[in-house]
Formats: sequence, C-alpha cells, structure tokens
Amino acid sequence: MKPHSAPTVFVIDDDVEVRISIQGLLKSAGLRCEAFGTAEEFLRNQEPDGTSCLVLDVSLPGVSGLELQRKLADAGVRIPIIFITGHGDIPMTVKAIKSGAVELLTKPFDDNDLLNAIQQALDRDRITRVQQGEYAELRRRYESLTARERQVMGLVVSGMLNKQVAFELGTSEITVKIQRGHVMAKMQAESLAELVRMAAKLELPVSEK
Repeated sequence: MKPHSAPTVFVIDDDVEVRISIQGLLKSAGLRCEAFGTAEEFLRNQEPDGTSCLVLDVSLPGVSGLELQRKLADAGVRIPIIFITGHGDIPMTVKAIKSGAVELLTKPFDDNDLLNAIQQALDRDRITRVQQGEYAELRRRYESLTARERQVMGLVVSGMLNKQVAFELGTSEITVKIQRGHVMAKMQAESLAELVRMAAKLELPVSEK
C-alpha cells in the first residue's frame, strides 16, 4: 500500500454483494476503499501507512473478525475497527467494543450509521497518528541526551535543586547548571514544568541515579 493523501477504508466481508454495496457508498462519499473477501487476504497486504480504518465482518471463513482484531492488536496495529454482522448479540457487541472497536452494526444497517462510524474511526486514527508522531519525536530528543544528562534530567524532574543534584552526582553545582541547560535545549523544554510533562509522557523513572 502506497501513501495516499485521502484516508483509506478497508472492507473485509465474504459476501460479494455487501462488499460492492459498501464500496459504492464509500466512493459516493469521496473515500478510498480496498475490499477483501477474507482476513487472510487483508493480512497478506502491508500495514496501512496512512489514515485508515477497517470495516470488518464478524463471521468470516477461516480467521474470524474477532480473531483478526486480536491478531492486529498483538502485532501492534492500532487500526480502528467497525464490526458488521448479520446476527449481532449483546455479548458479541460487548466483547468487540471492550477490545477497542469503534462500533458494531447489524446488517442491514443504515448507510448514514456506517458513514458516521467510519468518520469517527478515521478521526480516532488521525489523533492516534499525531500522538504517535509526537511521542517518537520526544523519544528522539531524549535519546540525543548523554548518559549524564539523562541522570540530571531524572533528578531534576524528581524535584531536586541544582545543589542537591550536584551532591547526588558528586559534581559541582555549576556543572549541573550547564548540564541542565543542555537538557532543556535538547528536549526543547521552555520550563521545568514542561520538562516534567515530557518525562511523564516518556514514562521515565522519577530519578536515574
């Protein structure tokens, strides 16, 4: 799958008529669509690299919809899923939603209900991708720190003053001030509060001694 500016909706349903119907609906709504008859066909494709969601039939030959949801989660693929089923029940709905599905629609469903669910799923995916990008950038900045700068950062965000950090590390307060300045610059943090928030997002230990 090559990058596309428009989001992609992946449809997996073994019913050809259902696939054709959904493809026509999505085309009329200006959305790209790629359809598959089985979960295995979808899995043979590369992981989507742009904003996307998955319209997934619960009952599929071979790997079922719920099994595919679990496989994708285990593989770290966080594509939002909208389940469709011809025989939905409450336990199935609860299991799907608890596992992260956006919606479960029972056939025959209203076109607007599907389009609304797809829009919600695409919005969720956009937000997730932005957050993942921000985290990756934050991690890149942190990895640019030297081992000593990481120690200083860990102690500073734990609430220690420069002189306390200096005592802890067996160095001078002026050296800590310089290293702290390097940390702030490399992390692009404008305040201690912002640095603390960055450490929390990175799930760093309170201090690194």
